[in-house]
Amino acid sequence: MQAARQPQTPNLNAAAVFRLLADETRLRTVLLLDRCGELCVCELTETLAVSQPKMSRHLATLRDGGLVETRRSGQWVHYRLSTDLPRWAKDTLAHTAAGLNNEMPFHDDAQRVRRAIAKNRSECES
Repeated sequence: MQAARQPQTPNLNAAAVFRLLADETRLRTVLLLDRCGELCVCELTETLAVSQPKMSRHLATLRDGGLVETRRSGQWVHYRLSTDLPRWAKDTLAHTAAGLNNEMPFHDDAQRVRRAIAKNRSECES
């Protein structure tokens, strides 16, 4: 198991965060990571019904922007919110998640991610 790739948080400011979240796929991804803690790329692609290359591009953008960090386990890469996020960013994500919890497509994402985790977790951890 490799250590998490450290995000670049020094340039993380409100405008940068909101630019990253302006894309619906990235917003949905970040809210899922906020809800679940850590997810494998395969769980995210299945939940959001996007191709693996597209998901990887979005995750790279989020990682390079300092919102997420990675952990490699064998061939699988797991993503989680950056542990270095400033308090205001964590609060913003928590309030956004709470406000969108019953809205589409975020409500369905929460149900789909549970199924994706149940289906893929043992494979992703090996």
